[in-house]
Amino acid sequence: MSKQESVLHKPDFGDAVEYLSSVANVLTQLPISDIEAVIDHLLRAYERERTVYLFGNGGSAALASHAACDLGKGTMTPGRAPFRAISLCDNVPLMTAWANDSSYENIFAAQLRPLIQPQDVAFAISGSGSSPNVLNALGLARDAGAVNIGLAGCNGGKMKPLCDLCVIVPSQQMQEIEDSHVCIMHAVFFAFSRRLCQAGRARFASV
Repeated sequence: MSKQESVLHKPDFGDAVEYLSSVANVLTQLPISDIEAVIDHLLRAYERERTVYLFGNGGSAALASHAACDLGKGTMTPGRAPFRAISLCDNVPLMTAWANDSSYENIFAAQLRPLIQPQDVAFAISGSGSSPNVLNALGLARDAGAVNIGLAGCNGGKMKPLCDLCVIVPSQQMQEIEDSHVCIMHAVFFAFSRRLCQAGRARFASV
């Protein structure tokens, strides 16, 4: 969670059970059709041999790395090429160099600039949807012809109009949003992996 995000929504739950109950309620309200659309976009990226770049700040940075691991390593299917999923949050020397020599607002855009190609996917994760470094990366990706996917809360924030698809958790509470983001990415991983396996079996059956 960024400093900007941490001041937006303070925890106001009496105990753990109350919090978990509230999270469960949020999960029942997730936009399922948008989540399914994310899976479709990732499948198209895989079929086109495109790369997915994930990024975010704080807890969202951790999820970007987690999701890149799941999507890249966890979806390996015999007889099929691996999915190219890369987190922009893992090269600490590069991020700190850009932050020190340019600005923190450029740490993701600067990494994307020499890499992003048309039809690649820029996958932004932000609880507030308004982190400047996330917005800058989405703007650069859009100019490069990439597909922009967002994962947000707080009504989508400023990144919603920069995204081709933005999955918005219906909550203003940061911990609920972050927990929901993890659940969404695991749902995406399982569904994406299953569809890759089904496609692989169909391919072998036709040989």
